[in-house]
Amino acid sequence: MKFSVFQLSRRGGREKNEDRMGYCYTRESALFVVADGMGGHPRGEVAAQIAIQTVSSMFQREARPTLKNVPEFLSAALLGAHRQILRYGNDKGMLDTPRTTLVLAVVQAGCAHAIHCGDSRLYLVRKGRILVRTRDHSYQELRNVAAPGLKNVNRNVLFSCLGSPTKPLFDETTALPLEQGDRMLLCSDGLWSQVSDELIAHELDRQDVAHAVPDLVEAALRNAGNASDNVTAVAMEWEMPNAAQESQSGVSTDSINDEVFASTIQSGPLDGLVDDLDDEAIERSIAEINAAIKRTAARKS
Repeated sequence: MKFSVFQLSRRGGREKNEDRMGYCYTRESALFVVADGMGGHPRGEVAAQIAIQTVSSMFQREARPTLKNVPEFLSAALLGAHRQILRYGNDKGMLDTPRTTLVLAVVQAGCAHAIHCGDSRLYLVRKGRILVRTRDHSYQELRNVAAPGLKNVNRNVLFSCLGSPTKPLFDETTALPLEQGDRMLLCSDGLWSQVSDELIAHELDRQDVAHAVPDLVEAALRNAGNASDNVTAVAMEWEMPNAAQESQSGVSTDSINDEVFASTIQSGPLDGLVDDLDDEAIERSIAEINAAIKRTAARKS
């Protein structure tokens, strides 16, 4: 696989950043994830951290180096994250459990698959046109679709999230074959609520993800002013294996071993709730990948 990836999260005008993000990859599969811990409930940042650690740990266990069934993995990972959050709340004796949104995508065999719960979004942009945009699990979105004349609906009120006592509702995106230059963006509502879909498509089309993501994040913060929410985004640009023009900076997994796993999602001390990843093993994997990329670049030059 060959792809470029960039991630960024800013606190905005909030006291703390409750968003979490990251990506992982093996030789033949990649996972991208964003979680937005929900205000109005305790420890939203913990819910978001549990969610991304859970799906990352499951991906590490099951991607060897590919996932056997991507749709089954996505639903199992989302529900696994939900159960881990409930377990955390129960172990702590919390009357109200932490809650979070979650959007995650897997790229494997040249196709993108996605699942989401809540109002963190995924966009897939091709040549300046939005091919996919997830639909929020919010009463505002229901109003837009089912009852456009309904007034006084708070867009921030969600009818599904992880950590709620009820089983979360979620939507899966049909597998979409990727083409050279396709851009995929996962982001929290702190970004998409402050910039238009048209601007998102335009910025992702006119420049690489390493420049588009910071520009979009800064635009969202600027438009929201002092009341800005946390703003978080992970974006990936797909490169076809035989493309004539290759990215000068990015990820090429062609030369790494099947057992290598790399992740920007580091496990933290959550009282043993989530199986900790072996940090030393992750560092070794990252070092091996970087060395392989350097060797590949050296052969091309």
